[in-house]
Amino acid sequence: MVFITHFWKNARQRLERSAWLAAALLVCVATAAIASSVELAEMRTERSDGALVLHTTLKLELGPAVEEALDKGVPVYFVAEAEVLRDRWYWYDRKVASVTRYYRLVYQPLTRRWRLNVSGEPLSATGLGGSIAQSFDNLPEALSMIRRQSGWKLAELSELEPDTRHNLNYRFRLDVSQLPRPFQIAAGSQTDWSLSLSRNLRINPEPGR
Repeated sequence: MVFITHFWKNARQRLERSAWLAAALLVCVATAAIASSVELAEMRTERSDGALVLHTTLKLELGPAVEEALDKGVPVYFVAEAEVLRDRWYWYDRKVASVTRYYRLVYQPLTRRWRLNVSGEPLSATGLGGSIAQSFDNLPEALSMIRRQSGWKLAELSELEPDTRHNLNYRFRLDVSQLPRPFQIAAGSQTDWSLSLSRNLRINPEPGR
């Protein structure tokens, strides 16, 4: 009788542990599924009107912590950077061009609209001059403008040496340093704010040059 009781007690404990582990796993999976993420769907360059331009499409999703901050009217900043490097076998690659796009996304509770500022210069709450501003009815519409970075001029074709290969380094990130101090502290322990992407693309010489 003692043996049977001990056996069932151990079996019940194993089942309870298994159920707890399964529940914890489901929570982790669910959290991972809704966390912020960014992936590269497309990245290509083309030569157009005497310039090298970049077309990029991102799979960008914001997690609940970021969306909650936006709902409270906290501006969120993103930065996209691209630099063109010329191959040099005998030394470090030479930087041909470097360009940056800054995004400031904020929800305006009074109008219930989303406002996106885009600029080639750093943006802040007090320094929005020179930026292009657009308003949207909802967050997906605003994010679609950040996800599609089309026709981005990188360099004049005259800056690219013919018969020489070049590389494109592309980076995209959520700029945590622009957040209010309390959110910066919280961001250190929340994976939702750890959003960045880095890719490299080989640019072949233009045919016929």
